Amino acid sequence: MRVVIAEDLALLRDGLTRLLRTHGFEVVEAVDNGPMLLAALLRHRPDVAVIDVRLPPTHTDEGLRIALEARRRIPGLPVLILSQYVEQLYAHELLSDRSGGIGYLLKDRVGDVEQFVESVRAVAAGGTAMDAEVIAQLLSRRGRDEPLSALTPREREVLALMAEGLSNQAIAARLVVTEKAIGKHTSSIFAKLSLPPSDDQNRRVLAVLAYLES
Repeated sequence: MRVVIAEDLALLRDGLTRLLRTHGFEVVEAVDNGPMLLAALLRHRPDVAVIDVRLPPTHTDEGLRIALEARRRIPGLPVLILSQYVEQLYAHELLSDRSGGIGYLLKDRVGDVEQFVESVRAVAAGGTAMDAEVIAQLLSRRGRDEPLSALTPREREVLALMAEGLSNQAIAARLVVTEKAIGKHTSSIFAKLSLPPSDDQNRRVLAVLAYLES
């Protein structure tokens, strides 16, 4: 699986490179600034990109803006944002095309290497991997609208965990209920969001994106 990394801190960039290579990824390029990132994404068209938000030369929202531009040029390019900050405006825009392959994790909340690696794999496969704190901040400024208002509190809880990239089994363990119960909740969520039967993973992605865009 081919990866492009964008991180301006040399130690973290080298650490991510070594970590991903140890777990079988091919890091085709690791860059430290915005212009080099866009060039690397267009040149390599990787299976997934791991991108910091604040990159030179602006040190503001360079990484997110370039991720958006790259996905316009390469539709569906999987992007995992790894940052200390939640940039709400561009994060919502990144989610708005509903094509999946999106993740947003906070550096200081990544405490499990294996879970991080699985998040990278999930995003590369077209899924989502969202930190719970990112979800909370993205939703804090926006109200609920139909059809999300039809979801029960438990269904919203299940959907929030789906947004973190958890499977039904993992959600069941987190909520201390049976996997069968979670299956019923997810079926109800899909029905209320008017997501007809198809590939279950695709419906999960669409449900998560609808939730985050609400």
